[in-house]
Amino acid sequence: MVTISTPSQIPRVRLGRTGLSVSRIGLASNGIPRADVEYAVERGVNYLYWGTRRLGDFGDAVRHIARRRRDEVTIVVQSYTRIGSLLRPSLERALRRLGIEYADLLLLGWWNEPPPPRILDAAAALRVSGKARAIMVSCHNRSTFRTYIDDPNIGAIMVRYNAAHPGAESDVFPLLGEDRAGRPGVVTYTATRWGALLDPQLLPRDERRPRPSDCYRFALSHPDANVTLCGAKNRDQLDEALSAIERGPMQAEELAWMKRVGAAVKQRTSVSRSGNLPIFLLDRLTRGRTTSAPRR
Repeated sequence: MVTISTPSQIPRVRLGRTGLSVSRIGLASNGIPRADVEYAVERGVNYLYWGTRRLGDFGDAVRHIARRRRDEVTIVVQSYTRIGSLLRPSLERALRRLGIEYADLLLLGWWNEPPPPRILDAAAALRVSGKARAIMVSCHNRSTFRTYIDDPNIGAIMVRYNAAHPGAESDVFPLLGEDRAGRPGVVTYTATRWGALLDPQLLPRDERRPRPSDCYRFALSHPDANVTLCGAKNRDQLDEALSAIERGPMQAEELAWMKRVGAAVKQRTSVSRSGNLPIFLLDRLTRGRTTSAPRR
């Protein structure tokens, strides 16, 4: 059940079988200043993802917040290691940097095929020892998610989902089942498709341009998405992302509009048949235009 939002707090939901209570918008380390991370927590963001980019300012902010409010925040630490014996040192190094004793979620990053036993055993040992409360896995191969969903030792999954890549609606979300407490939590990412869904050069001429909050609203509108990650770089971008909560879920017409925009953006950024360049970059080169893409 979603907590009612107030001016200072955004909704929280249960993150599946992890049992963690998390904000529907999560904040990733993407160059945002320390003061703005603290501002996000004051606004009610409690899901803090120190993942691919372990940036110092974000780490300093998490360290400062954890001293006062450790029980209020969900801290995610990601590791890409493929060597089981290195998983513990990787996590412990991050914990020392953040000044905390445990991670709420240990994220095993980018496993398009199920991790080998050496990785899963090492992760399980960290959970048993109290270094991590739950295990999460990220993946780009949607067919592999069935394995993660069926594994009771994996508390949450991290899934790419946006208007240009809505495939999780057919390939992942239906596999979750009806038992919301017993299935893994779902965190979605790349809501703006790295900004492509906001780029006027990639949008269809006859469609209005989405706001960033529209991209977050699209992801959050799906009932199986618990958290959507935000990679804001400053307070203005953060406020725009959080306004997705205030604006509420999208209705059918808005969802259809976003999918039309997403399909056009995907087509414009797909790999061309004549080489390895995205179509819109190929257009620029072949037409001798390097500052703007042609409108179609």
